[in-house]
Formats: sequence, structure tokens, C-alpha cells
Amino acid sequence: MNIIDMHCDALLKLWQSKGTASFVDAPELDVNMLKLKKGKVKVQAFAVWVDPSINTLHQFDVALEQVRLFHEEILQKNDEIKHMKDWSELDSLKEDEIGAILTLEGVGPIGNDISKLQILYELGVRLVGLTWNSANLAADGALEPRGAGLTTFGKEIVRFNNDRQIITDVSHLSERAFWDVMELASYPMASHSNTKHHCDHPRNLSDSQARAMFERGGLVHVVYHPPFVKKDGNATIQDLIKHIEHLCALGGVKQIGLGSDFDGIDEKISGLNHAGETQNLINELLKHFSEEEVRGFAFENFLRHRPKN
Repeated sequence: MNIIDMHCDALLKLWQSKGTASFVDAPELDVNMLKLKKGKVKVQAFAVWVDPSINTLHQFDVALEQVRLFHEEILQKNDEIKHMKDWSELDSLKEDEIGAILTLEGVGPIGNDISKLQILYELGVRLVGLTWNSANLAADGALEPRGAGLTTFGKEIVRFNNDRQIITDVSHLSERAFWDVMELASYPMASHSNTKHHCDHPRNLSDSQARAMFERGGLVHVVYHPPFVKKDGNATIQDLIKHIEHLCALGGVKQIGLGSDFDGIDEKISGLNHAGETQNLINELLKHFSEEEVRGFAFENFLRHRPKN
């Protein structure tokens, strides 16, 4: 069964490798060409993430370098991978092609300059998360003690996204910032978040947040990171499925998807160690849900609720 995975950090690992890792088959990459094929991942989102500890004067340069790696190491060296810059292009992927979506995890690298976000948009970014875990000039992240919402600049970014059919990602936002986004965003999504009901972690969504996403037509893509799956971090595929079951109970059966966070996580669920093992999750889901429902989780829900051009 084909998969749409809306979050991985392979670009970060490629950047950290300083040219030594090949996207084709580097074993240190959870997401590489061989593993995408083995796992039947039909569409993969690649996040640009810049560590907030990097000097602010250099963060945009690092973001651009990761975009360069996306174009040169992933697209140009792999003819079967096609860059999805228009949401309608997802419908025209050939059988032997894999779609690649470029995303931004946290707007820290643009500082307070919206023109830098325009540059990233022109380079192909089609999903934007406002923060990582800490605060920036747009909003507070989930682990920022202050817990503030969107700034004036953050609201400007959401409007920028709306005008260009860019998805606004609520994963990593503080709860107050989440609700601010809900008031403004035309295309809200949680690209890699689970439920507080089964794992009370600041990065997960409360029932009221999940319901709000579903009421707005937004998507919640579950994440495989064990500390977000089970409180003690000793998580199994069955524990991850519990989050999907709970989201279904909240009314989200047609708005649930997958967001692995591969290459951004050191701990793994047994049987879900890399993209090549994704079908293990699908096989277990088929024991709990109908094939139609699992197809939804795997790829159809995203196709149904993506921005319409």
C-alpha cells in the first residue's frame, strides 16, 4: 500500500554529513532511495530544520544549504523523484515515481524578514511550521515555558501561507499559538503529532485541539517517536495504533495520516526503524481497521484534504 509521509529530517543528516552520505543508499539515513522504495513510500516530505543554537546571522544560509541538498542530492541524482511544487501534481505521479515535498520546520531562519520566506517558497517550500520547540519571532514553541501565542509577525506568516496555498503546520507550537493558528489558517495541519490522551507530552495534541483540527478540515499525522507514543518511551506499533484509534474516536478517521520523523529521532519503535519498514505498520493497521480506512491513513486522507489549486 502506497504511503504519504509528511515529515522526515533526511536533509539535516545530509547537511551534517558534509557530502559523505548518499541519498541513494547511505545506511545512516532512515530515509533514502532504497528504503523509500522498499517501504512503498510514494510521497515524502523533507523538512528544512536549522538548530536554534546556530548563530542567527547564519541560520538562513544553513536553510539555503539544506534546500541546495534537496535539489542537488535528492532531485538531480534520482530521476524517479519528482519535486511537488503544485498540489495537483500529486495526481500525476507515475507508477515508478516518488513525490518529494519541501517543508520548513520553524521560521527562525527567516528572522523577521518575510521576503526570505518568499525565497523559500520560490525554491519549493509548500508546508511551514512556525516554530520548533523554543520561541522565535513568530510564536512560542511547545517547550517554551512562557507559552505565548502568535506574534504580529507570526500572523503575517499565516496569511502569507494562506495566499499561496502553503500548509501551516501546528506541530511544535505552544497551545496558545495553536489556537491562534486555528483562527487564521486556511490550511492547518499537524505533520507529526500524537494524542495527549495516550501520552501526555507537550508535543502532543489534546482532545480539544484534535477536534478543532478535524472541524476545520485539517489533518493530524501521527509520529513514530517513542517518547511521543508512550510515556516511558518503550513503545510498540500497537501503542502507536492506539493513538490512531483515539483520533478516530474523536471524528478523524478521514483526516489521519503518517509523519514518521525519521532521521530526526534517535529512538525507534521496534519494526519501524526506517522508511523501509513502513509496511509493518500498514500490516498491523489492517488487523484493526478496514482496508478503506487504512488506505486513508496511508495516503488518501492527505490527497482528500490537501490545498486545492
